[in-house]
Amino acid sequence: MKTKKIEVLAPAGNPAALKAAVFAGADAVYMGGSLFSARASAVNFSREEMREAVLFARERNVRVYVTVNTLLKDDELPEALDFCKFLCSVPVDGILIQDMGLFNILREACPEMPLHASTQMSLHTPGGAALLKELGASRVVLAREMSLKEIEEVSKKTDVELEAFVHGALCMSLSGQCYFSAMLGGRSGNRGRCAQTCRLPFAAPGGTGHDLSLKDMSFIDHIETLHNAGVCSAKIEGRMKRPEYVAAAVAACRKAADGESVPENLLEHLNAVFSRSGFTDGYLSAHRGRIMFGTRTKEDVESANSAVFAQLHTLYKNEAQRVPVTFTLSAFAGENPRVTVSDGENEAVVTAEDCVCEIAQKLPVNTERWEQQLRKTGGTPYLCAAVQIDTDEKTALPISVLNGLRREALEKLGEQRREKPAVSFKDIPLDTRTHGESGRPKLRAFFKDCAQVPENISMLEAVILPLDADETTRTRCKDAGVEVILSLPRALWGIENAVRARMEACKAMGDTHFYCGNLGALALCKELGVSAHGGFSLNVFNTECLRFFEEFGLDDTELSFELTGDEIRGLGGELPRGILLYGRQPLMLTRNCPLANSPKGCLNCKHAGKIRDRKGVEFPVHCTRFEGKTVYSEVFNSVPLVLFDRPVSNVDFGVLRFSVENAVETQAILDAAVRHEKPHSDCTRGLFLRGVL
Repeated sequence: MKTKKIEVLAPAGNPAALKAAVFAGADAVYMGGSLFSARASAVNFSREEMREAVLFARERNVRVYVTVNTLLKDDELPEALDFCKFLCSVPVDGILIQDMGLFNILREACPEMPLHASTQMSLHTPGGAALLKELGASRVVLAREMSLKEIEEVSKKTDVELEAFVHGALCMSLSGQCYFSAMLGGRSGNRGRCAQTCRLPFAAPGGTGHDLSLKDMSFIDHIETLHNAGVCSAKIEGRMKRPEYVAAAVAACRKAADGESVPENLLEHLNAVFSRSGFTDGYLSAHRGRIMFGTRTKEDVESANSAVFAQLHTLYKNEAQRVPVTFTLSAFAGENPRVTVSDGENEAVVTAEDCVCEIAQKLPVNTERWEQQLRKTGGTPYLCAAVQIDTDEKTALPISVLNGLRREALEKLGEQRREKPAVSFKDIPLDTRTHGESGRPKLRAFFKDCAQVPENISMLEAVILPLDADETTRTRCKDAGVEVILSLPRALWGIENAVRARMEACKAMGDTHFYCGNLGALALCKELGVSAHGGFSLNVFNTECLRFFEEFGLDDTELSFELTGDEIRGLGGELPRGILLYGRQPLMLTRNCPLANSPKGCLNCKHAGKIRDRKGVEFPVHCTRFEGKTVYSEVFNSVPLVLFDRPVSNVDFGVLRFSVENAVETQAILDAAVRHEKPHSDCTRGLFLRGVL
């Protein structure tokens, strides 16, 4: 949906960055509170600071969006809702959400508050974006990995507002699909605590030794093209960056959004203030590979010297006069002088009660001087667009009185501009149903490749096979009395139409159950009227999320593997749920494969490769192909999770996920799972016992 002018959206990690963004020309800012923000390490804002920030921005025609874009545990939902209630009272201009449970409650609690689907929702397809619009989102923040063509496709097929990142850091993993920090250090990126594991040394064969670290993105030169493609908001990453960075990025984007050329020295300063071996537009231009990788070098750090920061400080040293106003002065002999100021919607009128105009005795009346004084709005957000003077041409008016009237009128106008009625908020009771004990969970097996399926699968309730699984394997599983669920790719970049066509063919052959790891996949199932089973990567984290997917129509779902056993035990709702009992957790889902950081570029590997950390620990990397095209890669944990020997409760099924194992190994693991044997090899209990921050 193309808007008249693209919005320049800036990060505000603290009050100083807010001022820098606004004075440098941002149309909108996004910020977080002290809790539930995907940048928990930023300074962020207290409630009172946020209220003041919103008033400051509103007076200057700047919109404020607040991030509540983390996954929430059951005991955190009441506090998150109370915070959202506060945001409605301010009110802010929109709330960014990741957690579908919270999203669902807010659509009922405050239907007039615009909700933005955070990039943490991993949205990257026309179907996924349209689904969020149908569910009540006013805006979708698109995944950073999308190409221009893919963005255009989304815009053509839905009229939801589209927001796209145009400058800042690139995560190696699709946002919302990275579990590396959680698994290695218990700090969940899905809960705003990412430890930036990807910036540590990880070596791929032929790589640089930092093969999970990408350059920062910069699409500033493409802002007009993005706007023509249907993007309404150009978003700058950087809530943990200093004000000079924010000002530089905003100033450059402002120029580009206004159709002006960006000064070369500004781009050089932007590169100096923060970059990782320069910038890349590889995702937007669909030129991925080694050219996109980069690290923060000594030269990058040294380029950000005091002279650069001093020059960038001038970008936000002074108030930007961004609100056009008109003044009307009424000055007649024998009357109190009066000034009216209007911004087109609000109007303030002030009168000098202690001053009565007198007929000029000596000098002739100089109305040009009066106009000059009324136009002196420097140091305020207001730009005088026009002045009208009503006078009898005989009246004397002291300049000091006129200046005082101008200041008072603008102050009153500012008070009016800062006022805005609260958005109504209705308290919604949270779901308190208990799921109840389900006995020992039934077993399902997820096979990444049909060659992994062993001879004996009779112990399984269901198998999850690739969408393009051969008919022989599907038939063999059905003949064994095992339900077949076909797995849709975890990412659908550029293949939504091909996947839809394959699903239709499967449906015609009687296969109507599909495993979905993203919202775009759920949209396809809804469109085709087939059964959907949720995967772990839907990030189901709380009872309200289970309730949402139950209402949506899922047959069942896996829970996030970031939950502990105790947290799983406390979940309510009636939707059947399962957990991972065995398998190497997929720690990252990437579009630019780590193994592509080599002189040969992406090798489109048909077999798992590996990367090695600084301690020599190896992590398998596997590419997923669909109809001959590599769609994405997954980085797996170095050792498998094993929980099938432990008692688990409040779970209906357990999933054995096979990634790098062969058929002999999968058979042995299936047999061990049936006997609840303790593992004999290196393994992890994952986050089942220790949980995440």
